[in-house]
Amino acid sequence: MDRWTNPTIAVIGLGYVGLPLAVALSRDFDVLGFDIDTARIQELNGGHDRTNELTPDALTSSSAQLTGDLGALQGRDIFIVTVPTPVSEKNEPDLTAVKKAAETVGKAIGKGGIAVFESTVYPGVTEDICGPAIEAASGLKAGTDFFLGYSPERINPGDKVHTVDKITKVVAGQTPEVAAVLARVYGAMNGDRIHIAPDIKTAEASKVIENAQRDINIAFVNEIALIFERMGLSVYDVLDAARTKWNFLDFKPGLVGGHCIGVDPYYLSHAAQQMGYDPDVILSGRRINDAMGSVLAERIHKSLGIEGAKILVLGITFKENVPDIRNSKVIDVIRGLEAFGHSVSVYDPLADIAETKHEYGVDLIGEPSGPYHAVLGAVPHAAFNDMPIAELLEPDGLVADIKGIWRGVDLGAGLRRWSL
Repeated sequence: MDRWTNPTIAVIGLGYVGLPLAVALSRDFDVLGFDIDTARIQELNGGHDRTNELTPDALTSSSAQLTGDLGALQGRDIFIVTVPTPVSEKNEPDLTAVKKAAETVGKAIGKGGIAVFESTVYPGVTEDICGPAIEAASGLKAGTDFFLGYSPERINPGDKVHTVDKITKVVAGQTPEVAAVLARVYGAMNGDRIHIAPDIKTAEASKVIENAQRDINIAFVNEIALIFERMGLSVYDVLDAARTKWNFLDFKPGLVGGHCIGVDPYYLSHAAQQMGYDPDVILSGRRINDAMGSVLAERIHKSLGIEGAKILVLGITFKENVPDIRNSKVIDVIRGLEAFGHSVSVYDPLADIAETKHEYGVDLIGEPSGPYHAVLGAVPHAAFNDMPIAELLEPDGLVADIKGIWRGVDLGAGLRRWSL
């Protein structure tokens, strides 16, 4: 039998991207999932996914083998790397994890093997950085002894509609033959919804612009929200009217955090600057979005009109209905309010208490206990939709509604509202 008719696969990195991918591929192939976090491996093998992307049934019924044993990677035909690619404190690409993953692949890959990267990177990383790292660890030559591929991840955390087995996958290979193999493998998982890019750099570029484009569009809406606020207009009312046009792009204002949209534009801007080009639009969008936390804190402080207010912040994850707190910009609002002298309590039933304390120094409260001078809707978790906000507030308290959670809710007499 041809090796590529039914290849064995290793997925390296079992987070938001790698875990759903490993489970989906295991429906058609022999899949090994590897992660250096042994505690996570134990949790997953016990049927618990702390990211809430997969249910216990999905985990326990999957044939994917999940392990932290490096030796188990030996002899696999295809290695798929799905590790994070964050930025440094200076907003420069941090390729530490992807380089280490490439070295791990190099210690396990054999002749003829394929190393595929799904991590978001700027064009050139797969062939110019990851390939040489595999070569150094393996003693093999890329393009001759083993081959490279790229298929950018498109996971949207918390989205149960656009799952990895239902979206179009872009694939590219070091050779047309490698691209064809990847098209068959990923196509078996997602019903052949495949786009074959002409080369790896094109596939890398396609991914990095997806999130840069979204970041720029949100920055535009954030900017007009601040403009309309000065005019005494609700940006949500304006958007309601504007989106009736058939080709209006529907974006909403707010905080832009997480490990994708607020990070990936820096990968593209880094690559541009390396070539002597200053990407004005991309970096302008980043400046606007990165400043929103402090801007919102200032607006809320002014709306309160008092010093030393007791404020309840609802939500600290980077987006709604997920437990992920990485690069959450809610912390900028919290620190801004504290800098104005206010006392801030944070409630988020989805965020991990220990992780939030470790990452941000924030002690999450178990249950809100008012009265508060203000309640800030920072993250629109579904759990907050029916909260009795009025009961948590002082008689003349302020409802600060960043995301329009309670836009259509009658809060009763006496309470004040602030929103973008």
